[in-house]
Amino acid sequence: MGRSLRASKEGQAKAKHAFKLKGWTQEYLAGTAGCYRGVVINFFARRPVAKGLFQAFCVELGLEWGEVAELEADEAPERSLNIDEQIVSVRNNIYGSVIEKCGFMRVLDMSQPIGLDDIYTDVNILEKITGRRRLGISQLLEQVDIENFERFSLSGIREERVSGLQAVMQHSKLMILGKPGAGKTTFLKHLAIQCVEGRFKPKLVPLFITLKDFAEASGKPSLLEYLVQLFPSYGVEPDTKVKTGFLTKLFSDHSTAVELFLNQGRVFVLLDGLDEVRESDSSRVLQQIQSFTDRFHKNPFIVTCRIAAKGYTFEQFTEVEVADFDDGQIESFSTKWFQAKKDEVKAETFMKRLRQDKGIRELAASPILLTLLCLVFEESGTFPANRSELHKEGLDVLLKKWDVKRNIERDQVYKQLSLKRKEDLLSQIAIDTFESGNYFFKQKEVEREIGGYIQNLPGANTEEEVLQTDSEAVLKSIESQHGLLVERARGIYSFSHLTFHEYFTARKLVASAKSDIFATRLLPHLTEKR
Repeated sequence: MGRSLRASKEGQAKAKHAFKLKGWTQEYLAGTAGCYRGVVINFFARRPVAKGLFQAFCVELGLEWGEVAELEADEAPERSLNIDEQIVSVRNNIYGSVIEKCGFMRVLDMSQPIGLDDIYTDVNILEKITGRRRLGISQLLEQVDIENFERFSLSGIREERVSGLQAVMQHSKLMILGKPGAGKTTFLKHLAIQCVEGRFKPKLVPLFITLKDFAEASGKPSLLEYLVQLFPSYGVEPDTKVKTGFLTKLFSDHSTAVELFLNQGRVFVLLDGLDEVRESDSSRVLQQIQSFTDRFHKNPFIVTCRIAAKGYTFEQFTEVEVADFDDGQIESFSTKWFQAKKDEVKAETFMKRLRQDKGIRELAASPILLTLLCLVFEESGTFPANRSELHKEGLDVLLKKWDVKRNIERDQVYKQLSLKRKEDLLSQIAIDTFESGNYFFKQKEVEREIGGYIQNLPGANTEEEVLQTDSEAVLKSIESQHGLLVERARGIYSFSHLTFHEYFTARKLVASAKSDIFATRLLPHLTEKR
């Protein structure tokens, strides 16, 4: 029969009567289905209409499409399921595939995956992006007890926090930003599981899309084409408990099924990792997301991306930020972690040691570094006596392991800036700011530091305008790719953790132990507690 339907004479009469009772215009009906008015005209004139749109018109008019369409005898549905029944049936069929794709976590040096639900800890959302606050350095300092600087990332902004689920309920289109390893992907996978199990947005079908996979898909399909391809990969087959003629046809025609649900606003679209898309694919992917969300605007969308990755803007989306873990979340995550490992005693010891060492406790505010701490403690039952070893391992995670373990290759904005040179650059920034007691520093100041460093690299372009552009790009790259420098307010930066600021300062001093720097920059400060 193909992929089109037309109304029977009796169906035409029913449709016209229902349309008259609604009091709508043809333009309005076309808008509800996401098509042009000409398609509506064809529908009422008994001309062939794409199956998905035909069904969408019937749903909007409150009619069973099987009673409106002109069908052959063997095509008549045994019983036309309403849209809610269709959603339940599809969710039942894709359940196993969603759990397989989203139900487990394996990161860093984990020897085996761990169930996401076993360790999932509710995330909090900042409704105002940290780096966009219009605060001066003096105002930031008012929020911070310098002697307990590790509290900074959690202080002064708690009143703006809402739970992640609350934010998703409040906004139909969300762009969730966050530092590397902040838990964005984990949150999105949790939402997919909650939805497919009917515990969150129970009237929707979740579709979890890794944007890197979409961008690199063979043939460069549109986002709609990719979803259609994805649908059968979910293992969709007719529910064995409800084998109606309609469902059999629905599942044999994935294009129709996807478009039908999208036109009805019944798909929970989860797009993960916009920052992981290669530069060469970026424009195409952005255009696809924009046009797709415009066309299927009835559906809720969430896109995740690292802070400072690019100047992405989607007009209809509300931008929020994943907050660092607070004390309660740290304890919840670590307790669940060791419970999943059948070692609740170690969970208590872990938290006790964490409270005793504020420098290590500070790292735990980052979910990825908290995972690292759990792995280290799980293996040895303690933390290294030399704390610098732990900081070095944490920096290795942020500088290289986190992307390498997930097979992500990022575009390097400055080819000569190797990882070793990034560490040297960060060490130089650290000692210059720490020595003067500047825990916060203006963007222009840190860009001058970067410019002064990269102009001495082999092959550097030392033209002032080029150097300025490169310095800004390097700063944003370090922020988005590694999260080691963070914009705390508009145009004001700090290291992500005081302990990293201290580590890089010490690294520079040790590297300079045989030079005048050691004596001139360290000795005058020996009596200062910091």
